[in-house]
Amino acid sequence: MNVAYLGPEATFTHLAVTSCFRNEITAKPYITIPECMDAAMNREVDLAVVPLENAIEGSVNLTIDYLIHEQPLQIVGEIVSPIRQHLLVHPSRKDTWQNIEKIESHPHAIAQCHRFLRQYFKTTPFDYTTSTGAAAKFVSEHPECNMGVIANEMAAKIYQLEIVKEDIHDYDNNYTRFAILQRPNQDAALPVKNQSSVDKTTLMVTLPNDRTGALHQVLSAFAWRQINLSKIESRPTKAGVWDYFFIIDIEMKLDDVLIPGAIAEIEALGCGVKLLGSYSSYLL
Repeated sequence: MNVAYLGPEATFTHLAVTSCFRNEITAKPYITIPECMDAAMNREVDLAVVPLENAIEGSVNLTIDYLIHEQPLQIVGEIVSPIRQHLLVHPSRKDTWQNIEKIESHPHAIAQCHRFLRQYFKTTPFDYTTSTGAAAKFVSEHPECNMGVIANEMAAKIYQLEIVKEDIHDYDNNYTRFAILQRPNQDAALPVKNQSSVDKTTLMVTLPNDRTGALHQVLSAFAWRQINLSKIESRPTKAGVWDYFFIIDIEMKLDDVLIPGAIAEIEALGCGVKLLGSYSSYLL
């Protein structure tokens, strides 16, 4: 089984894939999130794994918007992985790391380390990259440049960089959710390791423009059935000014009674409902 992930090697997505899946898969790196999702839809791979949300910095809007507007893949699983950010430099810079002149990393990684960066590198400029792995690769290939990179331990090992400061992220509860995506109506068992997991269902709901209190009524359809929601988030529909759809995460697998009943009630209100996936969330 071929699995696309946001590459290059040693990104946090790559680390999540190698930690969650058994050795029978072949992990294939792609440079951007859309390329990963395109590869799954175009049958280049069987699955795509892309970042969905960070507990500190929030949702990865590119993933959500591309899933809704461009490639209607199905969520068949989720990986929840702890994120440990380290400061890495080329080995030749390990004794002078406090004098580095630029820091490379993904925007979310830099945002997760603001306290550390304010303390040690208040005036140091940042270069944003497509992933932490891409940043580590760039620094390893340019030893002549006085740069540091925020990335993980896997990146240090693969790209032969030196960890000069460990765990520089601002908060200990730093986790990222990665969505496991596949083509619609494709039936394939996930070759995951024995991980603890919880069940989830994700819906997309659009509201009628002419119904006051529609969102309250949507939430009531879940509340009186005692269906617990773990998240509700709005995103622009891109079809009109100030029009939004809502992503709703439900803490249970799709059943035969409760969730279908809630969906029927919501649709009776004039809302649109789309099932994005019912799946297991694997906790690393």
